[in-house]
Amino acid sequence: MIPISDPNLSATDHYLYLAPIRGLTDALFRNTFYRHFDGIDAAMAPFINPQRKALFDDKMLSDILPQNNTIKPVIPQLLHTSPEDFITLAKHIADLEFTHINWNLGCPAPMVTRKKRGSGLLPYPDEIISFLDRVMPKITMQLSLKTRLGFADKNELLQLLPLLNDFSLKEIIIHTRLGKQLYRGKTDPQSFEACRRTSRHTLVYNGDINSRTDFISLAGQFPTVNRWMIGRGILMNPFLAEEIKGFPEESGTKRMERLYNFHQALYKEYGEKLSGPGHLLGRMKQLWIYLISSFPGNEKGFKKLKKSNSPDQYIDSVERIFNG
Repeated sequence: MIPISDPNLSATDHYLYLAPIRGLTDALFRNTFYRHFDGIDAAMAPFINPQRKALFDDKMLSDILPQNNTIKPVIPQLLHTSPEDFITLAKHIADLEFTHINWNLGCPAPMVTRKKRGSGLLPYPDEIISFLDRVMPKITMQLSLKTRLGFADKNELLQLLPLLNDFSLKEIIIHTRLGKQLYRGKTDPQSFEACRRTSRHTLVYNGDINSRTDFISLAGQFPTVNRWMIGRGILMNPFLAEEIKGFPEESGTKRMERLYNFHQALYKEYGEKLSGPGHLLGRMKQLWIYLISSFPGNEKGFKKLKKSNSPDQYIDSVERIFNG
């Protein structure tokens, strides 16, 4: 195992979250992933959509229900900006015996940010503090925040962090891009260091950890950080968490067998859950946008897969990709 930064601190001492990726990392994906790969310690569920009159039915909360998350811990995430609605739903989630909930201040999707939700709220620190003043005395669970460096300016988070120091937050997860960047352009680890110096809270690093080399570099820059969130890197390379934690290396044949079995299981599970082949193929093609990175040089096979419009064509394309 390669030391990370301190010779007394190995990769196994680091806590890895699976990031919430809407439309991909739902409970079915998470459970299937955990049965085939190791290294992830917990996952954050994609945010629950705000509703004015939440009925709290099983459909609304199915992704976080304990009976649907039996393998690894899951952290529910709320996008609400109404304190009353947040408190009501948080109390219901607490009744499900959760002890940790997350508030999303990082979503960069335009349809979210133009409503002053997600990272769209970061330019308004007074509203964030007012929200927390009203919410935190009313909830029993630990609260964490998932955020970005800002929406349009990285100084937005730097101005907010000192105001958060008096709140008893579990941790703050920082994706090191601006909201307006979406997922484009480079991340900004230097600004994360500025945040680390400014905040009294435990910080979690998130953003473009796509290889073990990336992780070692970041762990070297931030030797006091031992909590990390990885999203697209895991989708591109499902072995990444194992690689980071120094699991024994396997042959290329064994890895490809495991990856194939994972794909087949996921395809079967989604086929039983989703309504019709159109939805099934749409979901699987979305995953392949990332997973094709595990098959370098196979762009031609990916193009054929994207054009498949029936399960038979799709499976044929998958077999061709796995067979090189």
